[in-house]
Amino acid sequence: MEIKKILHYPRLDSVLMVEKLIFETSGAYTKKQLWEKLPKKMMYQTFNVIINYLLYSGKIAVDSEGKIAWIWEPEGVERYLKRKDLFWRKNEK
Repeated sequence: MEIKKILHYPRLDSVLMVEKLIFETSGAYTKKQLWEKLPKKMMYQTFNVIINYLLYSGKIAVDSEGKIAWIWEPEGVERYLKRKDLFWRKNEK
């Protein structure tokens, strides 16, 4: 993740608002369209900080059309980790 000078860090309620919108509209909108659909207005730079955080943390993904989808599902990960027939394998080079 690239470190940049950030003028305004988002508050927790702002992050949660963006997460909720992306979760509810998963895969339907691009970044700019999501920003325009927010229930409360925020600076675009602040919105970008939130999007970058969600991308970095693996909660969202961007498809080839630029649409943002929610991909984080901890319950599903938990189910797969408990399965005995699945295991981690190191890439051997």
